[in-house]
Amino acid sequence: MATGWRQSARPGWWRWTRRALIAVLCLVLAVLSLAVAYRFVPPPVSALMLMRRAGGEGIDYRWVPISRISPNLTRAVVTSEDARFCLHHGVDWDVLMGLVTQLIDEGTGPSRGGSTIDMQTAKNLFLWPERSYVRKALEIPLAYWLDLVWPKERVIEVYLNIAEWGPGIYGAEAAAEHHFGKPAARLSRREAALMAAVLPNPIERVAGRPSPEVKRLARRIERRVAGTLPYLDCLPGIK
Repeated sequence: MATGWRQSARPGWWRWTRRALIAVLCLVLAVLSLAVAYRFVPPPVSALMLMRRAGGEGIDYRWVPISRISPNLTRAVVTSEDARFCLHHGVDWDVLMGLVTQLIDEGTGPSRGGSTIDMQTAKNLFLWPERSYVRKALEIPLAYWLDLVWPKERVIEVYLNIAEWGPGIYGAEAAAEHHFGKPAARLSRREAALMAAVLPNPIERVAGRPSPEVKRLARRIERRVAGTLPYLDCLPGIK
């Protein structure tokens, strides 16, 4: 009887497993296809926006082409978030391995993240904000895929348009209007540095009313921008 029960239960178990695998495959194909589509059309919404909206938060999201975003902001964000942006293909393994070494040697979590702009774009578009090894493992192949199907200029354009710059504030245009009362095209070097300085924690840090820490970080970013410019050959429009 036990043998008969196992034989009758197995087909049902396999049927549900197969359905789950098909569902996962369809989800993967949908994400990869959306990434290709977003090479040509602005994303109407991101996963992060949908999650925030589900929590009752409003959304101020205004897409603008990179030509209407001040080069000051592009330089500041690349300098602050991913200075080797033009030197890698979606994932900067030198930085990631350095963080792993720090974790092993010091026994504590790293003081900074290892995500490239490609990885952050993949996370904001398709994944969830909470940190986990599972999310990081998904970010890596997605970042490689974005780097394969998008030029570098498109990567930074999408990132600047979907990045969170405060509760319900998404993208450079909405953020510039909210924090400084001007369009993104008119941001000064100082304002751009302040916006870049809050990106690691845009909920607690405020670009328009910067704390002493944010001001200090912005000054550091401003000083570093000149040193980053020689490595931005993939973005000739901002040099």
